[in-house]
Amino acid sequence: MMNRTMKLLLLSDIFVLTGFGLIQPILAIYINEGGVAGGTILTAGIASALFMFIKSMVQLPFGHYVDGQDKKTWWLIAGTVLMTLVPVIYVTAHSIYQVYLAEIVYGLGSGLAYPTWLGLWSANLDRGKESFQWSVYSTSTGLGTAATGAAGAAVASIVGFSATFFLAGLLCLLGCLALLIMEKKGTKAKSAENIGGEARFRRPRQSSCLNPLCNEFPGS
Repeated sequence: MMNRTMKLLLLSDIFVLTGFGLIQPILAIYINEGGVAGGTILTAGIASALFMFIKSMVQLPFGHYVDGQDKKTWWLIAGTVLMTLVPVIYVTAHSIYQVYLAEIVYGLGSGLAYPTWLGLWSANLDRGKESFQWSVYSTSTGLGTAATGAAGAAVASIVGFSATFFLAGLLCLLGCLALLIMEKKGTKAKSAENIGGEARFRRPRQSSCLNPLCNEFPGS
């Protein structure tokens, strides 16, 4: 159903999105009531907007840049590592400006990881199965995020904010590990006979025939 590269990409995203799924429901409460100086509902909203702004500003030019790079996986790993640092910053944050820093790092990491992940995933899609494989991804990550949305609040109420952030960081680290495994073993392009995945993104081989009529009569 999926090649090894897609499975590892999916596993990595499940870990990362699950980790941040633990944080999202409690972040505004943490900022407002967790002892963060200057933390209010307004500043929590500003922090969220700051993440989206940075991510949007980074991913468009970087997506154009990474299309021409060979070592795409390393850019994905770099972005995921930056995202892994975010829960650690939350744990040590005593000021709203440290939270803003976490959101900037989160935006930078997402801006690097998101377009790179999409490019690698798209290059490995099977022709004729694109919708199903995207549905597998959406369902898997959606269920993981839904489960941790409720779990995040429960964990925070039982063991506190810091333990929840550390758990989120650990899940992100596992997501990064899946990418390292993928890079270490290397990705194999599918054969041209399968005309799926990376093979259909390759340029067609130029004909060695010098006769201009070859283009009109391929058999000549």
